Amino acid sequence: MHVITTTSELAEACEQLGVHDYVTVDTEFLRESTFWPQLCVIQMAGPGLAFVIDALAEGLDLKPFFDLMAKPDVTKVFHAARQDIEIIFHMGHLIPSPLFDSQVAAMVCGFGDSISYDQLVYKVTGARLDKSSRFTDWARRPLTKKQLEYAIADVTHLRDCYAFLNANLAEQKRSHWVEDEMKVLLSEGTYRTEPENAWQRLKMRVRKPIELAVMQEVAAWREREAQTRNVPRSRVVKDDAIYEIAAQQPSTSEALGRLRTIPKGFERSKTAEEILKAVRRALALPKEKLPKLPKGRQSPDGSAAAVDLLKVLLKLVSENHGVASKVIATVDDLERIAADDHADVAALQGWRRELFGETALQLKRGEVALAFKDRQIVALEQPLDPEIVD
Repeated sequence: MHVITTTSELAEACEQLGVHDYVTVDTEFLRESTFWPQLCVIQMAGPGLAFVIDALAEGLDLKPFFDLMAKPDVTKVFHAARQDIEIIFHMGHLIPSPLFDSQVAAMVCGFGDSISYDQLVYKVTGARLDKSSRFTDWARRPLTKKQLEYAIADVTHLRDCYAFLNANLAEQKRSHWVEDEMKVLLSEGTYRTEPENAWQRLKMRVRKPIELAVMQEVAAWREREAQTRNVPRSRVVKDDAIYEIAAQQPSTSEALGRLRTIPKGFERSKTAEEILKAVRRALALPKEKLPKLPKGRQSPDGSAAAVDLLKVLLKLVSENHGVASKVIATVDDLERIAADDHADVAALQGWRRELFGETALQLKRGEVALAFKDRQIVALEQPLDPEIVD
């Protein structure tokens, strides 16, 4: 199998693929020791074509690949696309469009929640994929024959899956359902890592506004430092240390050194001084400028029971219509619907409302009953006894 290692070869491959109405794409990358993913291999396939690109080849310019990803008349087909798109976004400054994610499409077509690629391939084509090369070192050269076979299978079988799912969606008139799901993947905000929002990744273990202010400052500093040094966040400072710093608010190296989560001698380092500067910035904030603690959502009495009923209804609707429940509504959606008939959630909008949301509201109002009939749960679309409803 020939591996593309030059810009001219890549340009020729992209030109061949670009005449078709779709291209299947996958990437192999490493990120265990870096903040940004290290792109190692790109795989692409189209009708009768398949290519493996060595993204680490010396002198290789990926511009032809990015140009293909931006071509508006070629659908880019991925499976579980988010991490692949993240790489393309940060390296090529674009989001592939139009986009088709076979994992999302499979959920809409009744293959369950977040089906893996190898399971989808097996269910659609009957082929068994060898996944033993999945966690190999993709940065090591030369690539082995087994690695190449694994890599190319990730896009050649995807052609068959795409054709099957596309036809299934068209037959059931559900293509627009997948398009709705693609909006998140097509949003730049999905892939941006703004340091000021880094604190939102952490667990809320703070109880006072000043503690939250310290957490925000230290988390933002760590995010910038990790990005600049291209190392994982935990290599800069661990989450547990941020929690303790937020609680104790050390403003001197001596106070920092007394913290349980800080390694011995760390307080004398340049990194420690940067942390202390972040803490001091938070401590210097006027009281009126301190951030407000996020308010937990208060659930009305009886909402827990309502959520349980809605979960049963969701399972029933999911099975009856052959759609993964995760696509229709999340647990958060159910909790918000239980608390508010006018909740601003996807499950009460568009096709989801038609499929599930309207019946969910009827169930809350007692206009629909759930019953056990012929060894399964069914929804009875008639009012309950008014005395029971009251």
